[in-house]
Amino acid sequence: MPDDDFFLARALELAAAGSRSQQGGPFGAVVVIGGRIVGEGWNRVVASKDPTAHAEVGAIRAACIALDRFHLAGATLYASSEPCPMCLAAAYWARIERIVYANPRSAAAAIGFCDDELYGELCRSDRERKIPIEHRPLPGADAVLRDWAATPGRVDY
Repeated sequence: MPDDDFFLARALELAAAGSRSQQGGPFGAVVVIGGRIVGEGWNRVVASKDPTAHAEVGAIRAACIALDRFHLAGATLYASSEPCPMCLAAAYWARIERIVYANPRSAAAAIGFCDDELYGELCRSDRERKIPIEHRPLPGADAVLRDWAATPGRVDY
């Protein structure tokens, strides 16, 4: 069965290919379950004009489509670089069990992809963040939540 280095090498191949094609930054990722790649992705931010089109998100989406499910129990996410906060959150939402990466975020920061500010923002309160966040409770706003919770046969995730 292939090992971590094999799957990291594939993530790096995807990063290089995506970068050469100028689809986005130099990032690639694969999702592996049971020693088999079930999803691949590379950064497509530029090509798709989508700031969320990161390699890890693409690989997670591809894996979920291939497996026809939204949880990836038993999966390992291999990434060419340390996942940004968005990609890390996506891995948690997908129930990825393990993440392995080749380049630390400091190496990505050295070429202009610095996530330090975003990591710091996540630790701040709503009032301290650069983007103002305001809680404005409307009467009855929670009805949609209560209705969903009371829906028979709903799919919990």
